[in-house]
Amino acid sequence: MTGERPSTRHVVVMGVSGAGKTTVARGISELTGLRFAEADEFHSAANVARMRAGVPLDDEDRWPWLRALAGWMADRHAEGVSTVLTCSALKRAYRDVLRQGPAVVEFLHLDGAAELIRDRLDRRVGHYMPASLFDSQRAILEPLGPDESGVVLEVAAPPDELVRAAVGRLGLPLRAAVAGR
Repeated sequence: MTGERPSTRHVVVMGVSGAGKTTVARGISELTGLRFAEADEFHSAANVARMRAGVPLDDEDRWPWLRALAGWMADRHAEGVSTVLTCSALKRAYRDVLRQGPAVVEFLHLDGAAELIRDRLDRRVGHYMPASLFDSQRAILEPLGPDESGVVLEVAAPPDELVRAAVGRLGLPLRAAVAGR
């Protein structure tokens, strides 16, 4: 071994709550073998309590959370492990913090009609993020800039189509067991 770090890929599946980030990220992980992480699991208890109460997080609430996510990706990069992570990553500044982890982070923005996503949120059960925070998320969402590495997919497509499109558009290699099918 020459001491060089192995090449890794790090994908953040981003978008507002209800866009399907977890479903798509898990599907990408299954097809590619990228290690999956759910950003919601990195929130502090105080952040979860605020959101559960319908209070939107502010930037000061988010910075430690975003740094923890960047650190998780950087640690996996150092281990030679590629990752797929869910994170709303609503603002460019938030994505800038995530890019402080591994050298290269790619974004998959799941975007779609507000009515469709709101309907999904209204039907979702067992999640602490109430549908009432949807409008605050859409209000601060900053689309990917032309200098940001990533792709945008329309969430109206079925999840399996979104997963296949994401893998193809990002040029992610399939894990051996999947590629041999």
